[in-house]
Amino acid sequence: MTYLVELTERAGRDLRHVYRRVNAENSRQARGWFNELEVVVFSFDQNPSRGAIAPEDATLRQLRFGKKRNVYRIIYSIDEQRQIVTVLHVRHSAQGAFTPETDG
Repeated sequence: MTYLVELTERAGRDLRHVYRRVNAENSRQARGWFNELEVVVFSFDQNPSRGAIAPEDATLRQLRFGKKRNVYRIIYSIDEQRQIVTVLHVRHSAQGAFTPETDG
């Protein structure tokens, strides 16, 4: 079953921020890492349930991407009925808990 993957406006901004933060424009290695991150984000179309339940909210899921100091949490929801995965936020794992109501 294939799902549609949508990014919220916030998630799109998050990805642009990560791109700048890792200096992907000027580094081949960073660009490769960022491209892998994007691949993971859009791969939810095939197996969205593979992420763990997010600790902040049992209706959300998270998938960690990266290693060591560069681990990011991809936070998303799944609408099984409509077969849509909505990526809500991409945040560095060192950031505090995600609060959908105030982190918008």
